Amino acid sequence: MKKPIFMFILILLFLSACNSSRTETKTAASTTAQEELNMNNSSDSPKILVAYFSCTGNTGAVAAHIAGELNTKTAIADLHEIKPEVPYTSNDLNWRDNSSRASKENADTSSRPSISGSVLNIENYDIIFIGYPIWWGQAPKIVYTFMESYDFSGKTIVPFCTSGSSGIGSSAVNLQKVCSSSAVWLPGFRFAANASQSSIQTWLNEVDLSIVAK
Repeated sequence: MKKPIFMFILILLFLSACNSSRTETKTAASTTAQEELNMNNSSDSPKILVAYFSCTGNTGAVAAHIAGELNTKTAIADLHEIKPEVPYTSNDLNWRDNSSRASKENADTSSRPSISGSVLNIENYDIIFIGYPIWWGQAPKIVYTFMESYDFSGKTIVPFCTSGSSGIGSSAVNLQKVCSSSAVWLPGFRFAANASQSSIQTWLNEVDLSIVAK
């Protein structure tokens, strides 16, 4: 009788050792995954905000691609849409009509259309990507509203725009004039209305995000 009992005890000990080994392996794997996640979200990585204004969806698509690409590298890029308090209609955007809303806003240097919503804790962001369509060679006045609504002191600003044919021109320079003088502005870039994801990736690879204002 002693031999079967002895064999039973050995089997129990063997099963216990196997379960312990699997638990240790699982714990080690979980620890490794957590360590990798912590590295990706390290406080040493800059926190990035991709803010954009878009009426037709072209700039919004580019902004989403930018945020997505940055997240694969930093895991800390947030996307924010600059929404007008009063949405623009197709008639508002008729650039051929001098009496349209967009035409009037563009002609009025003091125009600052109201924005719905706001960015919480903008002071936590190190880098701000600001995107907009080109209207009459410049950024829409609502983008000026956004730039004047926050203190960008010590931030790095990266402008980008979309247009059918016009370049970024002086639009970024004029936005810089209404921004904090201590903000660092990187060169802006113009994307075509149907910009491909590969062209966005190529541009981001050329942007030196190590130049972070402090």
